[in-house]
Amino acid sequence: MNSKPWRIAVTGAAGFVGSVFLRHVAELGIPGIEAVSIFGSAAGDIREPGQVSQAIAAMRPDVLLHLAAIAAPSAARADPSAAWHVNVLGTLHIAQAIREVSPNTRLLFVGSSEAYGGSFLTSPSPLAETAALLPRNTYAATKAAADLMIGQMSVDGLNAIRFRPFNHSGPGQTPEYVLPAFAQQVARIENGLQPPILSVGNLEAERDFLDVRDVVRAYFQAALPDAVVSAGTVLNVATGNPVRIGRMLSMLLKQAKVQVEVQTDAAKFRSNDIPRASGDPAAARDLLGWEAEIPLEQTITDVLNFHRARS
Repeated sequence: MNSKPWRIAVTGAAGFVGSVFLRHVAELGIPGIEAVSIFGSAAGDIREPGQVSQAIAAMRPDVLLHLAAIAAPSAARADPSAAWHVNVLGTLHIAQAIREVSPNTRLLFVGSSEAYGGSFLTSPSPLAETAALLPRNTYAATKAAADLMIGQMSVDGLNAIRFRPFNHSGPGQTPEYVLPAFAQQVARIENGLQPPILSVGNLEAERDFLDVRDVVRAYFQAALPDAVVSAGTVLNVATGNPVRIGRMLSMLLKQAKVQVEVQTDAAKFRSNDIPRASGDPAAARDLLGWEAEIPLEQTITDVLNFHRARS
């Protein structure tokens, strides 16, 4: 008789990171390990505690990777109520359901480096996980609140690991984010769909960029049966090497097939923007054996080609 497979359930499985995670697990094809949406083929809503509890009770996964969120800062700013309901109450529903109906499930909570906020201004960079959470926008505040909540519930016995990923991109990410926003415009210019003018915001900010395919490897390492990470552990997912957004744009424009004029749009600047943000990846390296592998140049190429194929 075959033993029960090690099942990794995912919230937000249809989203950008969730779909990359499911594809990663499928491509690895490790016997006895499977990754599925917590809601199966149905559309679930983590704002509904009954739906969440029923889904978790029915599946009783070994691991639950919680990715479902309003993930774009612009979307959270536009609808703060929805952001708080999804990112905080939705996370509470997940954690409570695990505690009540599937207490052996390991929860992997995906927060955000945005939660560090003001610590990037006052603490040495790259930041370690011990830095204070000092959010400076709505999205960051919701992620910080959920992060602290899961930390407190871990003290009370919830088997949870908290991730704080830094900026990550890859093919399939929406143009609400900086790299696909640039790449989509370049692809449209190449195909004659817009004038050869690239509209940009703040190019001086420095960010710790990763490829989403590296990020999901970190989550997968923590989801494995033999992962040795204590409940309550917090892990940055970062490179420790920030890159100026203007430099990333220059790398992209070197791959463009046409000449492009870069035009600054003041409306795209954020008044509370952090000049420099990077994270210390030492804990993830030490506990998971993980480190970023895909060079930024490759990520840029893949994102640009993704938009070329769709413009």
